[in-house]
Amino acid sequence: LTDPERGCLKDAREVAAIGFKAVHGGRISGVQRVTADVLSAMEEMAEVAPAHNPPYIRAMRLLMEKLPEIPLVAAFETDFHSTIPERNRYYAIPYEWTNWGVRCWGFHGASHRYIATRTAEVLGRRDLRIISCHLGGSSSVCAIRDGQSVFTSMGMSPQSGLPNNNRVGDFDPFALPVIMKQTGMSLDQVLSVLANQSGLLGLSGVSTDLRDIMQAANEGNWRAQLAVDVFVASIRKYLGGSLVELGGADVLVFTGGIGENQPAIRTAVCRGLGELGIVLDDTKNQQARGEAEIGHETSRTRIWVIPTNEELIVARQAKALLESGR
Repeated sequence: LTDPERGCLKDAREVAAIGFKAVHGGRISGVQRVTADVLSAMEEMAEVAPAHNPPYIRAMRLLMEKLPEIPLVAAFETDFHSTIPERNRYYAIPYEWTNWGVRCWGFHGASHRYIATRTAEVLGRRDLRIISCHLGGSSSVCAIRDGQSVFTSMGMSPQSGLPNNNRVGDFDPFALPVIMKQTGMSLDQVLSVLANQSGLLGLSGVSTDLRDIMQAANEGNWRAQLAVDVFVASIRKYLGGSLVELGGADVLVFTGGIGENQPAIRTAVCRGLGELGIVLDDTKNQQARGEAEIGHETSRTRIWVIPTNEELIVARQAKALLESGR
């Protein structure tokens, strides 16, 4: 940070704190100063969030060593989903297993929190039923009532819910012994494939980037088209669940790299939903740049594209923590 050639600061004291969009702390959530206990909690969940927790832990330890005078703040993504009712939080497993943290946690909390906040600002009211579709390299759907999460597509791990760029999404665990028997892989090896070589990449065989996959589909690649179709169908499934949970929706928001920049995906998600009050305006959808309303005038549910700003949310949370004196 303070390197004369590559750094952006003259002195580390210019920074009041460093905030992290931390993913999974299990027994620890909310907004926390990074301590040995916080790092230990993140390590306990490293196998659940293998793409996120280990590099975050390494970065936190390095910064604590190199810049000990700067407070580190972990804003856990699970915190926004702490308002989800119990009926949407539990798996139908022996209840005792929940003592080990086996439950639906939810992720992309910073993004969904921003969408809840920004949508309320744009529309000038907080009493909104919002369905937030965060679609990108990692994707999830969240149902929000009055600014609070009440349902989300991701469960105990970021590998659940919608298919992600290289992570599997929803998957029946009883397929594991079949795969292990047929491939000779160990459980750890299969889990690694599900976490790193599955999702859109695994189905398409093309890329982790949806732009490449859609181009291949347009050129006749049937596996690429299958990946796109499965992705859209999964979004629509959780969109439907969110509509039922909320009893309808005042606003449907698309965000994230795919949600903001792929009008074809927005069209596919909303296709045929007029009876449910969701009608896109094709012209507005194609022309949308930045914040834009893309719903047809006949749509009961307002449809928006709103670019997310997770960094702003983490900065606000870090600032609030410091000002609280915690």
